[in-house]
Amino acid sequence: MPSEDMATVVAEAREAISAAAVAEHVPADVRREAVKLDVVARHEPHLRENGIPDEVLTKLLPGDEVIVLEEPEVAGGLGYRFVKRVFDVCSCGIALIVLAIPMSIVAIKIKLESPGPVIYAQRRVGLNGREFDVYKFRSMYIDAEKRGAQWATDEDPRVTPFGRWMRDRRVDEVPQFWNVVRGDMSLIGPRPERPAFCDAFEDRIQGWHWRTKVRPGLSGLAQVNGGYDLLPAEKVVFDFEYIRNRSLTMDWKLILRTLGVLGSAEGAR
Repeated sequence: MPSEDMATVVAEAREAISAAAVAEHVPADVRREAVKLDVVARHEPHLRENGIPDEVLTKLLPGDEVIVLEEPEVAGGLGYRFVKRVFDVCSCGIALIVLAIPMSIVAIKIKLESPGPVIYAQRRVGLNGREFDVYKFRSMYIDAEKRGAQWATDEDPRVTPFGRWMRDRRVDEVPQFWNVVRGDMSLIGPRPERPAFCDAFEDRIQGWHWRTKVRPGLSGLAQVNGGYDLLPAEKVVFDFEYIRNRSLTMDWKLILRTLGVLGSAEGAR
């Protein structure tokens, strides 16, 4: 039976991370650099073509140990899944209507600042390993590679001034409400990763692909309990705890926690 106490689930996740000695040996400066790379990688435009630089993987997957995960049992019956899906469609559909005018203003601002499409797509891995396009407001110059092919950084010259403002406030991710309506994603679930990262992580975190036993989410248990301060080997523990214990009560608590995080400095990470 899934736990209704989210605090208990979080405590179990942290205990599992500690028991497995996951990334506990990682120095603080290395962790900070890995966190930074994990954040900016979400915006890297040519990840599949260029591949992942070795130094990036070294920081995201420190050490040389291989972690073997047990397949999690998925909680939530048909009733839960039905209510969850109805809530996802209704809430995100209403959000798209309410935000139509602000989104139009954002679109105009993007077009005025630099030529190119307003919205772009990135490939992500979703339910049962199916790839899909996740939508975002464009935050980079369309000729980004002419400005220097490089791995994205905090001060990436390819990012437009308005794009940086959007990223800081997560405004660039608002079009993902459409992904939820389409059924690619849910409001709550493990964050979807890019295919190149999934392939690389699976080599060192065997069982990583079981995160896709449920729909990925705009936010999740990992995001509100460390979020971008967690290394992949730590995030997956929280993801598995969510999969094993998910419920309507937990989802609602995570939605409220997410709203709180977005209103804080951590929400701009």
